Amino acid sequence: MALFDLPLPDLERYLPELDEPADLDEFWATTLAESRTFDLDVRRAPFDAGLRLVDVEDVTFAGWGGHPVKAWVTRPAGSATDGSSLPAVVEFIGYGGGRGRPHEHLAWAAAGFVHVLMDTRGQGSRWGTGGDTPDPVGSGPHVPGFLTRGILDPAEHYYRRVFTDGVRAVETARALPGVDTTRVAVAGASQGGGIALAVAGLVDDLVAVMPDVPFLCHFPRALAITDSEPYHEVVRYLSVHRTRTAQAMRTLSYLDGVHLARRATAPALFSVALRDTTCPPSTVFAAYNHYGTLAPRRPERAVEVYEFNEHEGGQGLQLDVQLRWLPQVLAA
Repeated sequence: MALFDLPLPDLERYLPELDEPADLDEFWATTLAESRTFDLDVRRAPFDAGLRLVDVEDVTFAGWGGHPVKAWVTRPAGSATDGSSLPAVVEFIGYGGGRGRPHEHLAWAAAGFVHVLMDTRGQGSRWGTGGDTPDPVGSGPHVPGFLTRGILDPAEHYYRRVFTDGVRAVETARALPGVDTTRVAVAGASQGGGIALAVAGLVDDLVAVMPDVPFLCHFPRALAITDSEPYHEVVRYLSVHRTRTAQAMRTLSYLDGVHLARRATAPALFSVALRDTTCPPSTVFAAYNHYGTLAPRRPERAVEVYEFNEHEGGQGLQLDVQLRWLPQVLAA
């Protein structure tokens, strides 16, 4: 794929006007208050993954609506009971994937962190090695996929549930033994990056945020410049439901990662790929350039740019950058 979006100097200055709903904060405050009427109900079970240097737990917690959400928790062996107080990374998964198997996600535990990998409700059957969390909530007519589920009402939308699950995953991390509750970061790539940005805007005391090539950002721009999935699910929906555009776009405005990222307070390390048609560079830079602008004190932020990559972005190289960046943030 050739370069198709704005030139990099323009991307670095790209600060679009936003159509943010006036009651966005009230909407999310009400949503999270409702979720907290359910006990977090963290259930931990040791899991034999055949690993000697890492302890694994199969964890379940109550997400949106009290629905059970699965997660893998990995950590350095013995650290849950030896008096350690370790920082934690809560990670969210890309579109269509599930939590898979514990041995697929060992980097953060090997680096001395408690790692919480949240399964994504209703997903886990498009790639990888599967997921284990159902979504008990149905929806009206929608395009196959997740982006148009409940698209006519923000209270019914699929990502209202997922973002709430993400906040509850952070609360779960803080409820685990051996976790330093003041040093919890969130991370994820693609959909996982979008969830991380949303959670960053909804939890005001994270230590760091690491969104890679994030999805779910700047919906109007994404729908205008890319035909790639998953954004194209919305285009296909509106090509059939021709009179529902304003209603659908209003719903998406409550879920837009740019709007939520404005409220973030933690230092952030982004990544972007300039040939990415799945999550176009301008949508990522919209989130990056607006990041933390509504915080009492704007947090530090940085972005790694991968000029010659598509949606795969930096992959292992970006993880290498994160593994060096996060300890520096923790030491600051």
